[in-house]
Amino acid sequence: MEWFEAVILGLIQGLTEFLPVSSSGHLEIGKHLLGIETSDDLLFTTMVHAATVLSTIVVFRKQIWDLLRGFFCGLKGIKVEKAADGRFSLVCNDQTDYLLKILVSIIPVFVVGVFFKNQVESLFGSITVVGFALVMTAVLLFFSDYASKPGRKSIFPENTSRNGISYWQAFVVGLGQALAVIPGLSRSGTTISTGLICGVKREVMAQFSFLMVLVPILGETFLEIAGGEFGASSVGALPLVLGFISAFVSGLFACKVMIALVKKAKLSWFAIYCLVAAAVIFIFA
Repeated sequence: MEWFEAVILGLIQGLTEFLPVSSSGHLEIGKHLLGIETSDDLLFTTMVHAATVLSTIVVFRKQIWDLLRGFFCGLKGIKVEKAADGRFSLVCNDQTDYLLKILVSIIPVFVVGVFFKNQVESLFGSITVVGFALVMTAVLLFFSDYASKPGRKSIFPENTSRNGISYWQAFVVGLGQALAVIPGLSRSGTTISTGLICGVKREVMAQFSFLMVLVPILGETFLEIAGGEFGASSVGALPLVLGFISAFVSGLFACKVMIALVKKAKLSWFAIYCLVAAAVIFIFA
């Protein structure tokens, strides 16, 4: 991999990781256009994903610090109480409640990563899979805009949960994240759409969607390092560094833009883009 190819792929990763158009799908398209063999760049893919995680941490640094501080300060106050109706409930502060919901949301992707890793990896390298997955992303984005339209009555009861999201909603959003391991199926698009369809407000999903991905990607990066992928890579040090930097810088920009777009703009515009990209793949690939 040449240094300029690494910069291009890093930019693609950073810009598309947060926009609901699938970073993994666009990376596959970029590799296909540049003629890069997928089997040669597992470490590079991990590195640019780690770069976008770092950009997420920078953007949400205040929220992350508040969550961690609140969690550790409230450890002594965590307890389980039995209500008059016989139900048990967890007593904890808002920060602990939020972190627990993030942990619930990563259960599905953890199961997929542990038990279906080989099956998922076999999907990478197929530009046709990316095309079909982009169509699926478009459908989700269109439907979420329809379901979350102001004034439209939701099929779910009004959301009164702490932090704006319940445990069952967090798990369903996590199912969306697990499906998004398919290249071409946008992680941010799938999780945000799933949350909106389930009745979670846009401003809540704008933050929850980006914070819930931190643990899985950091865990994946650690496993790749522990597994010796650095030594097995054929990608040079310079392309790795430049790809990381370009993904980090572009990720900072895209993350801030996406937060504003989720709160105000229609996701259907991105759905149209996904359909156009899929059509180009089917016609020319």
